[in-house]
Amino acid sequence: MPAGHGLRSRTRDLFARGLRKKGYIPLSPYLKTYRTGQYVDVKVNGAVHKGMPHKFYHGRTGRVWNVTKRAIGVEINKQVGNRIIRKRIHVRVEHVQPSRCEEELKARKVRNDEMKVAAKARGEVISTKRQPEGPKPGFMVEGASLETVTPIPYDVVNDLKGGY
Repeated sequence: MPAGHGLRSRTRDLFARGLRKKGYIPLSPYLKTYRTGQYVDVKVNGAVHKGMPHKFYHGRTGRVWNVTKRAIGVEINKQVGNRIIRKRIHVRVEHVQPSRCEEELKARKVRNDEMKVAAKARGEVISTKRQPEGPKPGFMVEGASLETVTPIPYDVVNDLKGGY
């Protein structure tokens, strides 16, 4: 019999709850505040069937465009053929968590501002652009002695006798 193509087909492991994560759902997902324009990660909670997004959106990051009583409207990019479509879906709060995608960017902004203030106090102009790491510096090997290795001639007759 061929495999089915239903809404939740091939999600046995995808929507499964993790080790020691089964059982009751804690209150923290319900108490989080979401604002329009905030980045969120869609992470399906298999224990809650209501408001569950399609398996395609599991693990995707999108932006909040609408907030309702129990659900969050998330705008996610989806590649269809040769184009990218901006899809708007409503997902219950159990299947959404705040994204950490902007943490590094915000920390870098703060760090760059501190560097600019310090450089201005010294009277310098610095570049805060990220630079590639580049090659490792070269070095000279010292204290190494050369040893010439010569091969031992292979003798078929002695090898068959079991010795040299």
